[in-house]
Amino acid sequence: MKSFSIRSCSGGLKGTVALLGDKSIAHRALIISAITPARTTIDNFPANEDCISTLNAFIKLGIAIRHNSSGRVTVFGKGLLGLREPKHAIFAGESGTTLRLLLGVLAGQNFTAKLTAAKSLSLRPIMRVNLPLRMMGARLTSGQRTADSGHREEYPPLTITGGNVRAITYKMPVASAQVKSAILLAALYAPGTTQVIEPVKTRDHTERMLALFGADIKRATNKVVIKGGKELVSPGRIYIPADISSASFFIVAASIIPGSRIVIRNVSLNPTRTGVLSVLKRMGADINVSDVGRDIYEPMGDIVVRSSKLKGTVIRRKEIPSLIDELPILMVAACFALGKTIFEGAGELRVKETDRIKSMTENLAKMGAQIKIIKSENIIIGGTGSLAGGKVSSFGDHRTAMSMVIAGLLASGATSVDDITCIKKSFPQFLTVLQQLFI
Repeated sequence: MKSFSIRSCSGGLKGTVALLGDKSIAHRALIISAITPARTTIDNFPANEDCISTLNAFIKLGIAIRHNSSGRVTVFGKGLLGLREPKHAIFAGESGTTLRLLLGVLAGQNFTAKLTAAKSLSLRPIMRVNLPLRMMGARLTSGQRTADSGHREEYPPLTITGGNVRAITYKMPVASAQVKSAILLAALYAPGTTQVIEPVKTRDHTERMLALFGADIKRATNKVVIKGGKELVSPGRIYIPADISSASFFIVAASIIPGSRIVIRNVSLNPTRTGVLSVLKRMGADINVSDVGRDIYEPMGDIVVRSSKLKGTVIRRKEIPSLIDELPILMVAACFALGKTIFEGAGELRVKETDRIKSMTENLAKMGAQIKIIKSENIIIGGTGSLAGGKVSSFGDHRTAMSMVIAGLLASGATSVDDITCIKKSFPQFLTVLQQLFI
């Protein structure tokens, strides 16, 4: 464990930064490159713990991968059926994306593989992925126990035997980009047409990446249709735009700290991920975006943020899927926004690395925030100078830890976060970038 202390920021944040690539896009670029019969170079690859878990998984599956310190990864793919049976269990660490998307690929392989996970991920339910993959013909066995809801659930570790998958039409009961992605990856191996119908549209990085690699895939508002049995074709080189989830910490900090002006270069502007910008603009944030890459597979642009006075808003249930990773830092923003901010239906945060509703509510309350939970609503009444420094906990969750560091910048006095080693999961350069922006 490594604690971290921070005092309130006496001046604004200023400067221009370039962040490493979007974690969600990088996972998918690596996975799809590995099952394409060609060499693919991936630039601006983020060497966080989650993405390295995916990289190591495919090395165990027989894929040669070169990775250098400048953020370039070269994948020597072997085609849809070029993976080899692993001699030992594949360890997904704390990466839910690694675990869930890898299950989709393994569903199409003619061998058996065991997947294990680290402590927090082993406590996260996996049945929502297992069920559609079983419908497609994969055989999965996993740990079972009664969840807090009272229903039987399945958890890692798990064993999967793939091969002979079939096309299905699957209407998802709960919106989940990871579940959708696992089905689409398995569908690459299934003769015929697979359809995935979502209750609300979720992030579409998998669909975009598959299209870039020549998959026969069509997208509608809440439906994806894909035809299987076709080998993929590598584009040769892929650039990963900067992660908007990582950028959101600095966007919120610059919005609230007086005298701030920052520029973040080449950020992913995927419309399924820009909910955080829409919400902050609605709260009065001074944010300008210049598109610089609408003609590539993933839109991207530069984001300019100036300090402003925020006001409370209502974040609707339908908005949650587009900003699921940014809700913790938005809760910090709400503490400094004049008036009431309501988060409707943010229950999905309760099944992430930790219960983020609990972690953020407890931490912010310790710092003096007016915050309460009523049924499925999280309500924060904010105002200038509404937080005071104190001792808070990361709860072992990377987004909680980074959100509390930003809260400490904005609170009066000193704030101590008990353990920040967990930020390596997604953004190991976080503190370095933050230091660059101090004037």
